Amino acid sequence: MRNLQYPGRSPVYSANGMAATSHPLSTQAAIDILKKGGNALDAAIAACAVQCVVEPGSTGIGGDCFCLYAPHGNADEIIGFNGSGRAPKAAKVEWYLDQGIRNIERQSPHAVTIPGAIDAWCQLNNDHGVLSLREVLSSAISYAREGFPLSPRVCFDFETQHAIIKSDSTLAQTFLVNDNVPKVGTLMRQPLLAQTLEVVAEKGREGFYSGDIMQDMVRTLQEQGGLHTQEDFVEACGEYVVPISCDFHGYQVYQCPPNSQGIITLLLLNTLAGFELDNEVLSVERIHKEIEIGRLAYQDRFLYVSDPAYSNVPVEWMLSEEHAKEMRAAINLEHAMKKIPKFTATQHKDTVYITVVDSDRNVCSFINSLFYGFGSGIMTQKSGVLFNNRGTSFSLNHKNANCIESGKRPMHTLIPGLVSKNGNVVLSYGVMGGHYQAFGHMQLLSRLLDYEYDIQEVQDLPRWFPNPITGEVQVEDGISDHTKEELLAMGHNIVSALRPIGGSQAISIDWQNGVLSGGSDPRKDGCAIGY
Repeated sequence: MRNLQYPGRSPVYSANGMAATSHPLSTQAAIDILKKGGNALDAAIAACAVQCVVEPGSTGIGGDCFCLYAPHGNADEIIGFNGSGRAPKAAKVEWYLDQGIRNIERQSPHAVTIPGAIDAWCQLNNDHGVLSLREVLSSAISYAREGFPLSPRVCFDFETQHAIIKSDSTLAQTFLVNDNVPKVGTLMRQPLLAQTLEVVAEKGREGFYSGDIMQDMVRTLQEQGGLHTQEDFVEACGEYVVPISCDFHGYQVYQCPPNSQGIITLLLLNTLAGFELDNEVLSVERIHKEIEIGRLAYQDRFLYVSDPAYSNVPVEWMLSEEHAKEMRAAINLEHAMKKIPKFTATQHKDTVYITVVDSDRNVCSFINSLFYGFGSGIMTQKSGVLFNNRGTSFSLNHKNANCIESGKRPMHTLIPGLVSKNGNVVLSYGVMGGHYQAFGHMQLLSRLLDYEYDIQEVQDLPRWFPNPITGEVQVEDGISDHTKEELLAMGHNIVSALRPIGGSQAISIDWQNGVLSGGSDPRKDGCAIGY
């Protein structure tokens, strides 16, 4: 139990149902759905829809969605869903190169993949939900039409993306006041989004992927030079997938398979499990090991994780103990590696996370995102759809596993997580933060299962992340100057994080006592609520 004289908050406990999200209005919407008789999946979709309204920089209906759902908490029946969008059918490397395009820039229609979120919501609600889509979306529609107060973290995110918002006239008209970011507590509305959600509530996925809304999206993208067609939207469809898993100290950890980076979480855990446990989670020795493991695992991500329909992703090899051993062998416990080795596979033919557990112990781990804050920065003029920028994960190099191709899905950072013990799901959790997510899953699980912090404490502890894009090791303020100096002396490129690293939510299930415990990351505005 935490020291009650220190700042912080305790975990939330309840016996019936529980929801944890990064925004209080979203969490409350989920609880309302549970009390109306909806199940965990209904509640997760309701919460996500609200967040598309009240956290517009983090997620939206123009983004993507992944889900892990365990009916009655049965680990043998876990359902996975991949709602990631695809590149337009006309997308071919040669076309981009002929146009003088060498990289897919964020504020470009070429960064926009066909949104997969609405299709995912509709399929999951239809196949596994209890309530109607109209009931599930009612709170989101109400907040979009009548307004919601801007909360502190959301306002912070607005500030960091001010230039992006200003660059699109519809986006600026929706979220700025006299070209400035509104103050905390300002009541904001999204009337265009309210109308679009009304259509989805009435007509389901057809209301989004055909008709006026679809035409508005296609027109917006084509006017800016995009290759998207009506056919791309009409044929958009997510898919059910078989989760992948690994054992971590007697617990089974489940992730969605590639094109999700969930496999990297499992690789990180496999590698970490072979090291002796350090006495302190914030020790230099522990931090060094996690940094080096992360650098190696993300190298594998760049080399191998992509759409399995277009390339051979060596899942079995990546999750083998053989590979974990060679990764551990590459780590020097005294200093940072100067060059990251590339392992060769053997031959084998800014996001929101939501977790809900209901009174029947249906468990939903749900994540939805635009990728960067405010995605591509492109918003439709008539329907209020803010587009993702997932296409920036594509390469224009034929040799790259994520080279763009017709209808291909990019490597995806979104990864909902579940953990089971003795056949029952005992933890539903997720981490936000783009590339950090896989590393964040490792940190959360190790702190919970190895160091036995409670469900809130594991999210309160300071974080670090070896950023695979910049090569820097970002560390939060909670890491002491002395620790930073020792890490620098070991050869790590240590920099202070310019913003909080990621965010998270988690709910733990005590099957013996029939009690739920949950927590929500203090880096966000959210909370866990039970009843």
